[in-house]
Amino acid sequence: MSVIQYQGTGRRKTSVARVYLRPGKGTISVNKREFENYFPNPLHRMLIQSPLVMTSTLDKFDIFVNVQGGGSSGQAGAVRHGISRALLEYNQELRGKLKAAGMLTRDAREVERKKYGHPKARKRFQFSKR
Repeated sequence: MSVIQYQGTGRRKTSVARVYLRPGKGTISVNKREFENYFPNPLHRMLIQSPLVMTSTLDKFDIFVNVQGGGSSGQAGAVRHGISRALLEYNQELRGKLKAAGMLTRDAREVERKKYGHPKARKRFQFSKR
């Protein structure tokens, strides 16, 4: 007997999230921990649940997430992207809603590298005339 499962991979900054949706009651676990404990910031929790709220599937799926790399903001963005992709696998008709909200587009912004002769990527050392 096989379990119906929908999978999506999300990326943001240096974070990668593997998301698995299974029919259930709406529980979310991230790295085998409770959703509220892994993401204590309510803004991140809202960001992650936004594709589910938009498509009215918040209480239809149990969500299991494995996320690695980056910080909490990048990980939250990666999970959101992964959930959106997994929802597409579940129902292709949700594409219009998710696409219009920009949830299927991978946020390509990355950290700019540090340049030599500078303390940071763009910051300069203080100029001294004498």
